[in-house]
Amino acid sequence: MQQEILLQLSPKDAADPAAIKEAIALHTGKAPLAVTGYHLLKRSIDARKRNVLINLKVNAFIDEPFFNTPLPHFTFETLKADAKRVVIVGAGPAGLFAALELIQRGIKPIILERGKDVRERRRDLASLNKDGILNEESNYCFGEGGAGTYSDGKLYTRSSKRGSVDKVLQLLVQFGADPSILYTAHPHIGTNKLPKIIQQIREQIIACGGEVHFNQKVTDFIISNEIITSVITASEEKFEAADVILATGHSAKDIYLLLEEKKILIEPKPFALGVRIEHPQALIDSIQYHCPINIQRDTHLPPASYSLVEQVNGRGVFSFCMCPGGIIATASTSQKELVVNGWSPSKRNNSFANSGMVAQVDILAAQKYMKGEKLKDKSETNSNLQLHYFQESVEQKAYAAGGGYFIAPAQRMTDFVNRKSSSTLPETSYLRGVNPINLNEVLPSFIHESLRGAFIAFGKKMKGYYTEEAILIAPESRTSSSVRIPRDPETLQHPQIKNLYPCAEGAGYAGGIVSAAMDGQRVASVL
Repeated sequence: MQQEILLQLSPKDAADPAAIKEAIALHTGKAPLAVTGYHLLKRSIDARKRNVLINLKVNAFIDEPFFNTPLPHFTFETLKADAKRVVIVGAGPAGLFAALELIQRGIKPIILERGKDVRERRRDLASLNKDGILNEESNYCFGEGGAGTYSDGKLYTRSSKRGSVDKVLQLLVQFGADPSILYTAHPHIGTNKLPKIIQQIREQIIACGGEVHFNQKVTDFIISNEIITSVITASEEKFEAADVILATGHSAKDIYLLLEEKKILIEPKPFALGVRIEHPQALIDSIQYHCPINIQRDTHLPPASYSLVEQVNGRGVFSFCMCPGGIIATASTSQKELVVNGWSPSKRNNSFANSGMVAQVDILAAQKYMKGEKLKDKSETNSNLQLHYFQESVEQKAYAAGGGYFIAPAQRMTDFVNRKSSSTLPETSYLRGVNPINLNEVLPSFIHESLRGAFIAFGKKMKGYYTEEAILIAPESRTSSSVRIPRDPETLQHPQIKNLYPCAEGAGYAGGIVSAAMDGQRVASVL
């Protein structure tokens, strides 16, 4: 018979197939030889008590022959010559997974990506990290695969309403991801492995007759009788299509400006803003795994992570995109605007742990800040871009405070809370370097005060988290889009422009690789 069983094992035993079989036999009261094998369905870490345990959910084979269950395989047929054509603006997870879904439905995708392919992007990232030279079209946000390709590759999502999480993960495995992402509680691919997967997806799209065009920044939409018929790129090429999927990601502000200019409905969307906080990974391990900081964690345990949330004076503060064994990187997309983000390689073997730590931004607070900064014409309450301008102003202030070349303003956590300037700063993974600045001069006061209160509370929840060894680097400002492009909840079309389908993060309907991919699939499924 086959039986689903929940087990709790030590990290060492959970890594040993023979020990797992013994645990299954003990749990079922069977002889060890009766357990012929098992499939691992779910794996998670339980670190609530001093002895860290691994939770396993397995499908055990007892008193019957064991057989491997083949992974799902999705087929992609060659498209017919007269197949319907759909333009997809953006080659991030939403655009790529929308394209795969369209091919399965016999529709030809034509992907237009403003940036370069994954291989060429590496050179621009190297130039940014080494010399502070930013290519506004090819960076950590723009280019094949989108922001997730070179900024970590975390795959977990709380969203299941937009589509099938399983299908997204299974497709990633089919294109080269480790099958462990199918059962790990918080799956992660890693920035070093994602580019190859993205390249294989692109090759599949082209092999079926789809098109992928790089260095094709969309600069205009051709609209007739409130129906979009084609798009124009910066190279003055015209791409005609029956439908257009707008999957540009949360940083394509030129698209928001274009929509506003053409009087196509957009609206401000609350987001979150704050800092990247970085601790020694050994410190986070010691807190989460209840071990002395000078003793290496159990080799069977991964670098520890955390998730924190707190309400401070009615404003939510929370950790975002936590990267164990990670690196802080420059995620800017415009000159003289600074944005930081975090990523981890697949092994998560860097000596630092970083996380976004952000507070909610509401429209009234942003308007008050903009008015205080005396930014003319940008604090108007009727502006659809008011939160975008707020975001932009903080990024510009941070760039100036760092001193240019994407050097970042930074402060020790304890000095930040005590409103003191930092005379020295801890070592950091941020390659462009940091400049000691009182972040009260960079962050809006309502963000600064919310973070101060949260750090004190977090220090009580995680003993040792509040420490002078932690560094804050500002700003973490691209947690999500500051603009929403509305769409009909049933047809998924823009309510004003027919055949225009806003999609995923840039449209305000997703928040990560998996949720963006699911939204791309969902939009493609209605065409």
